[in-house]
Amino acid sequence: MRRGSIFHLFSRTIYGQIDKDNLRNRKRHSFDFMRSRLVLLDFILANQDLNYFETEQDSLPAKVYEGGPESKPTLRYFVDKFPLFLSSPFSGAPSVATLSYVDSGFETSSHFVSHLGAYQGLFRQLKSFRFLYIAAKDAYFQKAEERFRSLVTRPLESDVSGEILRYFQVRRKWARQEYVVPVTEDLEFLNEARRRFHSDRFENLYQAWSNGTITERDLRLEFSQLKPDRPVFFGTFLVHEHRSPVAEILRRGDGCVKDTRNPPRHLSRHPRDVAKLLGA
Repeated sequence: MRRGSIFHLFSRTIYGQIDKDNLRNRKRHSFDFMRSRLVLLDFILANQDLNYFETEQDSLPAKVYEGGPESKPTLRYFVDKFPLFLSSPFSGAPSVATLSYVDSGFETSSHFVSHLGAYQGLFRQLKSFRFLYIAAKDAYFQKAEERFRSLVTRPLESDVSGEILRYFQVRRKWARQEYVVPVTEDLEFLNEARRRFHSDRFENLYQAWSNGTITERDLRLEFSQLKPDRPVFFGTFLVHEHRSPVAEILRRGDGCVKDTRNPPRHLSRHPRDVAKLLGA
């Protein structure tokens, strides 16, 4: 009847048999979380030959979880648990580190923007990488790629001096309250640039540029040698049709998630010089 149920398997004894008795999946989660895990599972089942990473490593995106009064805080890496693996961005190219985002189908674009923001530090440390947007519907693929280009690709592949100059210009315009209607792209850029260029050096340069002590030409000369060569690739993956649709209990009544009947596909973007591709 195009309906299904989710059964929560939480027994520590069962998880202990695979040495994962502390796995977060034992805990209760929202429907949105479970939905994203089912989409993730579809991806894994369709790509079982990929070289996945599973263990936590130092200096990677992490989150601190506070325990009780008698316990110490716990640091967890890659808390989203989205697929992370090595793969080629396109046929014939060397494999690169591939990170991903799983769209549950019920999230807004702000979730994706926040996810990219949390990973910016890691992106800047990779010489080359690929990012894969995984979903059960392709409705947001184009918007996701536009967001990725704006927040990740352009800052990493562009002239650093130009990025710094734009940061100074947007920051001054914002400080002077020159925005009659806030421009979303500018505000997103400003927030990310504040994190990227947060140091006494950039603060002193901004003050000097603002009061006219140094010019735009001086700024460009200061950072003229900082032109990173880091190929960045973006792709999308549409998961297989759900054979057993998951029933969602809505406040307004019963309902079910509609099937996606489009075949899976891979799309790779922004190919650069293949000979210069490097792993993480």
